[in-house]
Amino acid sequence: MATDRNASLNACATEAGVAVKTENRPDRAKAVMITAAERRVLTHLTRAKTNKEIALALGISPATVKRHLEKILAKLGLRNRVEAAIYGLIINGCPGRSSSGCVLQKLQSATD
Repeated sequence: MATDRNASLNACATEAGVAVKTENRPDRAKAVMITAAERRVLTHLTRAKTNKEIALALGISPATVKRHLEKILAKLGLRNRVEAAIYGLIINGCPGRSSSGCVLQKLQSATD
């Protein structure tokens, strides 16, 4: 069952253009590169922040946040900010690297 879960996570990330480290594929390079600024926005997005909150945290305008999100969605072939947040969690893990409250950790533990 864990292999099925890893395969589905890997397929999801591969569709988005990025390889996820799993037991089957340890070192594949990223096929799609997002900029450092886009990565910072994505990190805040995984923490369920609004565009205004992300803008305040990064010292940029909400319009710039929106533009970064649009570019992230286009580059990764994602449909909305929810898919982007899930993508960010898949490739980066849980925010703050906490394992106790992380939904992804709990789901992965349940399937192992």
